[in-house]
Amino acid sequence: VSTQSTGDKVEDLDKLVTEKAGFTSKFTITGQTYTRKMDSIIINAVAGIGSTINKFCTDLRLLASLKELEEPFAKNQIGSSAMPYKRNPMRSERCCSLARHLISLTASPVHTHANQWFERTLDDSANRRIVIAEAFLTADILLNTAQNIMQGMVVYPKVIEKHILEELPFMATENLLMSMVKAGADRQECHEKLRVLSVEAGKQVKELGKSNDMLQRISADEYFAPIHQLLSDIVNPSNFYWQSSSTG
Repeated sequence: VSTQSTGDKVEDLDKLVTEKAGFTSKFTITGQTYTRKMDSIIINAVAGIGSTINKFCTDLRLLASLKELEEPFAKNQIGSSAMPYKRNPMRSERCCSLARHLISLTASPVHTHANQWFERTLDDSANRRIVIAEAFLTADILLNTAQNIMQGMVVYPKVIEKHILEELPFMATENLLMSMVKAGADRQECHEKLRVLSVEAGKQVKELGKSNDMLQRISADEYFAPIHQLLSDIVNPSNFYWQSSSTG
């Protein structure tokens, strides 16, 4: 005669069924079904794929507009039916559109869980069959399309270099400021002088369409004489992007 209690038998059966089903963990307490909050947790995790791909593809579209990079473009692909020269980032646009749909699916499981009666009511069924399937199908095509983009992405280093050199004088102002302070200059006074020169150089670029002449203005200003000989080193582009070339 077994001396094992009914409760122990239930615990053993629960453990056995869990192992037989191939799971390493289980819910401590459930009713007829697991809590529908788990659906919300899962769909939110899946939607995280959408938000990441949406961010990546949005940045790609912006950089493509600057001609710094492009997604794969087939030999006879039509970029725009209206403008023959265009090479619209169609895959990235598709990803952003589908990612937005995936992210929007997170609302439904939350409402389903919140509106369950006691252990569970049957108004969850039709909703779950649509939402869960759509979430995983959408994530699947997003990942496939993103992989295609990444494997065939084209980068234009010369355009990137051109843009860096255009903005470099402004990017370097903090380094210029620190170098001047090391040379004995007053930080606030130096900051104000750099601010004024930056505004003047900005006007040349934005109002007159000329090149950024910030460095020429610094070279012509005797206040910055202590670092005139160091300018080329201070504004070396490698000081600002060296980590991006690291493979570590």
